[in-house]
Amino acid sequence: MHHYQGRLFKNINMKLKVGDTVKITAGKDKGREGKIEKILPKENTVVVPGVNIYKKHIKGLQGQKGGVYDIPRPLNLAKIALICPLCKKVTRVGVRLVKNEKVRICIKCKKEI
Repeated sequence: MHHYQGRLFKNINMKLKVGDTVKITAGKDKGREGKIEKILPKENTVVVPGVNIYKKHIKGLQGQKGGVYDIPRPLNLAKIALICPLCKKVTRVGVRLVKNEKVRICIKCKKEI
C-alpha cells in the first residue's frame, strides 16, 4: 500500500507498457495517437511525447540558456486507450493465463499483445 496526497491505495496493476501505441480519448488532444514514453504508476499517469504539451518559462542560469520550452505533461490513464498492434482497433486490455504466466490480450480480437 502507498500513500499519495493523503490517499491510501494498493499497487495498481498497470495493463499498459512503455512503447504501447495509445489514442487520447479526452481533453484538448482528443483523437491524437502516440507511443507511451514513461509510466508513473503512483500518480496513475503516463507521458506521451507530442501530446498534452505545455509551455514552461525557464530563467537562464550559468551555462544554461533561458526561454520558453515545450514540455509534455503526464496524462491520466482514464484519458487514454490502447490501440491493438494486430487489429489496429482501440481496445481494452484483458489478461489470460498461458503456462502459469499472465499474458495481455486484446479484448476485440482475442490475440496476444
